[in-house]
Amino acid sequence: MTQASAPWRRQTLGDTLRRSRMRHPHKRALMWRNECISYGELDERANQLAHALLTHGVRKGDRVAILATNCLDFVIVHFAVARTGAILVPINFMFEQSDILYILNHCRPKALFVTPNRLRVAEDVLAAWPPASTADGVRHASAGKAAQASFLRIVIDSDETVPGWTTLAQLSVGQPREELDVELADTDVAHILYTSGTESRPKGVMLTHQNLIWEYVSCIVDFEFQPDDVLVHAMPFFHSAQLHAFLGPSIYIGSTGVILDSPEPGRLLRTLQEARVTQFFCPPTVWIAMTNHPDYSHTDLTALRKCYFGAAATPMEVMESAARELPQVRIWNTYGQTEVAPFATVLRPEEQRIKPGSVGRPCLNMETAIMDEEGHLLSPGELGEIVHRSPHVMLGYYADEPRTEAAFAYGWFHTGDLGFFDADGFLTVVDRKKDMVKTGGENVSSLEVEEVLYQHSDVQEAAVIGVPHPYWGEAVTAVLVPRSGAAADADEVLSFCRRRLAPFKVPKYVVFTDTLPKNPSGKILKRELRVRYRDLALQAGVDTAASAASEPGTAAPPADTV
Repeated sequence: MTQASAPWRRQTLGDTLRRSRMRHPHKRALMWRNECISYGELDERANQLAHALLTHGVRKGDRVAILATNCLDFVIVHFAVARTGAILVPINFMFEQSDILYILNHCRPKALFVTPNRLRVAEDVLAAWPPASTADGVRHASAGKAAQASFLRIVIDSDETVPGWTTLAQLSVGQPREELDVELADTDVAHILYTSGTESRPKGVMLTHQNLIWEYVSCIVDFEFQPDDVLVHAMPFFHSAQLHAFLGPSIYIGSTGVILDSPEPGRLLRTLQEARVTQFFCPPTVWIAMTNHPDYSHTDLTALRKCYFGAAATPMEVMESAARELPQVRIWNTYGQTEVAPFATVLRPEEQRIKPGSVGRPCLNMETAIMDEEGHLLSPGELGEIVHRSPHVMLGYYADEPRTEAAFAYGWFHTGDLGFFDADGFLTVVDRKKDMVKTGGENVSSLEVEEVLYQHSDVQEAAVIGVPHPYWGEAVTAVLVPRSGAAADADEVLSFCRRRLAPFKVPKYVVFTDTLPKNPSGKILKRELRVRYRDLALQAGVDTAASAASEPGTAAPPADTV
C-alpha cells in the first residue's frame, strides 16, 4: 500500500460522508418527499449498495452510469460508487438518445442506474448497445450478448418490479452496513462528467477525489457554509454545480439539504418557505421564473440568508432586484465550469455594489489569469482568454488526448471564455468565444447587449446571438421573452438600445418568443437559437445596398414575432 492510498491519511468522497456521520450520526442529512434521512442512515445505505456492487462484479476503475432526475437514491449511488473505487458517470437526462448512446460506447459502464421517468429512454438506448465490435472493427453478436449479460440495470427511486431490471432495494437487501475495505487514493478518478460545448460530441471530464475535495474546501470558505444551514437541491445533480458546489460541500460540513426533482417555481417557493431554507443556488433564469410566479409576493422567505447566482451570466438587473426585494439576503455571484469542478471565481456580497458586472476574484484554491493566443499572460485591462491553475482542475478528458493537450496548452487550463482583470484584481467575463458576434469587422459581446435589454421594463428574458448576414457577416439579434401583459414593440426596444449602446452593438433584428430553450441547469441554449434563426436575414429580405449605406446598428429591423 502506498502512502497516497494509506487509510490513515486518505481523503476521498466516501471519507467525507463517514466523517460527517461520526460527528453527526443522528442529524438530518437530507429530505426527499416525505422521507428524512440522518447522516448515520445515509452512510449505512451507501455502504450496503457499495457491497452489492462489489458482489456483482463492479471493481475499482469500472465506470457506473446514472441517468436520473434528482432523488435521494442519486446521492446514495454517488457515495456507494465512490466507496467501491469505481467511477460515477452522471448523464444529462435531457441528452438526445444519440448522445447517451455515444457516452455508453465511449466510457463502457458496468452498470446503469435509472429513475422511472427515464426508463423508456434508457431501454431504447440499451436496445442499440453495446455495438459488440472488437479490435478488428467487425461486429460480433456473441460479444454483444456477453456484454449485456454482465451489465447491471438498476431502477432507483422505485420499488416496482420492471422486467429485465432490478431495484436498488432488491440489490442492497441483506448487504453489510459496514464500509468496504478497498484500497483507494485521493488521485483516483471519482467522476466522469460529460459536457457538450461547441464540439459535436460530449467531452468526458475526469475529476479525481482530490479535485473535488479541494473544490469543496473553496466552496465552504468562500460561500460561508455552516453546519446549521438548510439548503435546497433543485438544480440537476448530473451537473457539477449542484452536485459539487452545493451537495458535496454540504455533506462534508454536515448541513441539511432538501432535494427537489426540478426547479418548478411554485414548488420551489413552497419548499423555501416550509423548510425554512437558509441557503439557495440557482441560475438567473430560474430566479426570474420564481420571482415572476404569482405565489412569489406572498411567500415567506424570511429564513433565507444566502443566495448564489451562477451556471450562466447574471444580468445586473436580476442582482439588483434580488437585493431590493430581499434585503436580509446576502448575494454571491459565481463563475466556473465543469472542468474546474466547477468553482473558479466569486463576487462576494460586500463587493456587489463596488464591482457591478464583475464575477469577482479567484476563489481560495484557484489561480486565474488572462492569456493571449501565443500563450503570453496579459496585464489588467487587456482582453484575452481566461485560464486557470488549481487543484480543482480536471485530470483531463477521458480517452481524448488531443483535446486534453489543447486544453492545457502553455501550462494553464483554457476555459474558452474571454475576459479581463481590472487594476483591483476583479475579473469581468466578456463572453464565450463562440458567443461573440462578429459584425462588420467589430466584435460585439452578447452579454453586454443582454445587460442593456434586461434594463427594459418589458423584457423578462433576453438572449443575443449572431445570425448570418450577407453584408455584416453576422447581424446582432435579440431574442426576447416579454413580461406578462407587456406589449411587444421591436421599434421601442431598438430605440431603448440606441440610447445606451454604440451603433454597431444595437441589434439589427428583434424577435419575440414565449420561451427560450434551456438545458436542465437553466442555461439558455444559444446554439439552438442560432439554428432556429439562421435564415432570419434571408427571410427578412435584406437589402445589401441599403445595409452598406447605413451606420452599423441603424438598419431598420423587422418586428419578427415567434
